[in-house]
Parts: sequence; structure tokens; C-alpha cells
Amino acid sequence: MAKAKKQARSADPAHRLLADNRLARHQYEILETLETGVELLGTEVKSIRAGQVNLRDGFCLIRNGEMQLHNVHISPHSYAGRYFNHDPLRVRKLLAHRREIDRLRGALDQKGLTLIPLNVHLKGSWLKVTIGLGKGRKLHDKRQEERRKQDMKDARAAIARL
Repeated sequence: MAKAKKQARSADPAHRLLADNRLARHQYEILETLETGVELLGTEVKSIRAGQVNLRDGFCLIRNGEMQLHNVHISPHSYAGRYFNHDPLRVRKLLAHRREIDRLRGALDQKGLTLIPLNVHLKGSWLKVTIGLGKGRKLHDKRQEERRKQDMKDARAAIARL
């Protein structure tokens, strides 16, 4: 019963994944995640809903007590004129509680970690960004992780054959 509800919820258009940063999970070890809102313009919302967002080079900074999203490219909306459109690479404010921002700032200052946007998704009618607190991986860590994933995949395939 619970599995059927979970499948129905994932197919629900109100909870839809719009963009995913798969490279971030390869290059960083994600220690913690946080779901935040984003302050957007109308044409940005329309472009994101059309799937025209690139998170690959994005990162987050905490400046003046605010969390900011940098270097995330949201393509200009195709049906808006040049005057009403937005700047594709503008800095966007992330909406999170003060306690969460302060906790993340402490982690960034102490351990030398970084904040990376992991995905953009719909939650009801709201656009949400999942931010990950990540530690950069070295080349040997990436290779070791790939080996571990391949071993798990082989083990699942062997069990399925039985």
C-alpha cells in the first residue's frame, strides 16, 4: 500500500524534478542536504518549468547573512521580449531560516566545505532548490566510489539471476 502511494506521488506533476546536478554527486561527497526556496522573477519561473536551467557550474555563498545562488544559468524565456526578460546568470537569493543559514556558515568556516545546488524541483506550486553541503573528492576517491557502485550493481545482477 505504501509503495503504491509513493509511486503515485512521484508521478504527481506537483512533485516533479525539473533539473538535476548529477556531476555534483560525482565530484563531491554530500554530507548534508537542505531544501530552500528561491527568489525568482516571472520569466525565470517560466523558463525553469520548461526545463531550461543548468546547475552544473553553480555554487552557493553566504554573504551578509543571506544565502545566494551563483553561476546557475536560467535561459531567457522564449516568449518574452528583451526588455521584460531576465539576466541568465544573475545572483539569486535563497530562502532559508536564520538558524539553518547560521549552522551552514559554521560548517563552511570550520571544515572548509562548500555548498552546491543539487536539484530544482516543484513542491506543489513552489519551486525549490536542494542544496548540498559537500566535501570535494580527490581522483582516487572518485575511482574508489565508481568501483564500489560497480560492485553493488554486479551483486544485484547476480542476485536477480538466481
